[in-house]
Amino acid sequence: MIPVIELAIPLFLLLIVIEALSYRFLPDDEERGFEARDTATSLSMGAGSQVVGFPWKIVTVVVYAAAYTVTPLRLSTSSPWTWLLLFFADDLAYYLFHRAHHRIRVLWASHVVHHSSLRYNLSTALRQSWTPMTTLPFWLPLALIGIAPWMILLQQSISLLYQFFLHTERVDKLWRPVELVMNTPSHHRVHHGSNSAYLDRNYGGILIVWDRLLRTFEPEGERVTYGLTKNIGTFNPLRVAFHEFAAIGRDVRAAAGLRDRLGFVFGPPGWSPTPRRGDTAALAPPPPRLST
Repeated sequence: MIPVIELAIPLFLLLIVIEALSYRFLPDDEERGFEARDTATSLSMGAGSQVVGFPWKIVTVVVYAAAYTVTPLRLSTSSPWTWLLLFFADDLAYYLFHRAHHRIRVLWASHVVHHSSLRYNLSTALRQSWTPMTTLPFWLPLALIGIAPWMILLQQSISLLYQFFLHTERVDKLWRPVELVMNTPSHHRVHHGSNSAYLDRNYGGILIVWDRLLRTFEPEGERVTYGLTKNIGTFNPLRVAFHEFAAIGRDVRAAAGLRDRLGFVFGPPGWSPTPRRGDTAALAPPPPRLST
């Protein structure tokens, strides 16, 4: 298996330096650019994700291999049709994974790491979760339909490589046919926005067609405000990695019953119990949405 992402790390770092220098010599007052502590946090989260991700990738390979072994289906690894199917199947799996991680709080607790920066630059792409265990089920069906595990992992890496280049303000909207079909920096800026019009939009990986078909697409219009609707205000990597899991724990401990506990874990970010008759909480405003 070719470690695509690991081999690309020097390129990522070089491009981050080039982008930072572009702000130094070609500043744009409307773009947020870089901030040293924020960039250091993003790089720390990226390094941590690689450390955690290595043993978890072994588990993933074993599970995919087991599924591939038990299924009677086999798709040729040399057929271009298999690779074409893999491309679309992987991209749809990513869309479903991404959407679920915005709509189910315990999954959001893992993914929120990537949205925690108030900046939007190439270093933001490396701000990744230290809890990658939630990804496995979304790609498992690809092994069950007979796609070789090494092909699945390779296509996942290609998708992540493509998505690195989406994290920039330096690229404006592209040629209209490209914007129509492909995920672009413009589309992904919307996804990272905490503006109310941009929440839970543009989940795509390489393609933007799933968002258009499933009505989660939003074009870039008003100026994007990056970060969360309730920002965490820290550059501490440990807090960035686990703050939402801690918040879930506090909410579960304070919950009145099993239904509310399950709601705080599996409901959407910002979920709160329906006030019961006579409950003074009915007079209080709902908590802010945390999902971006």
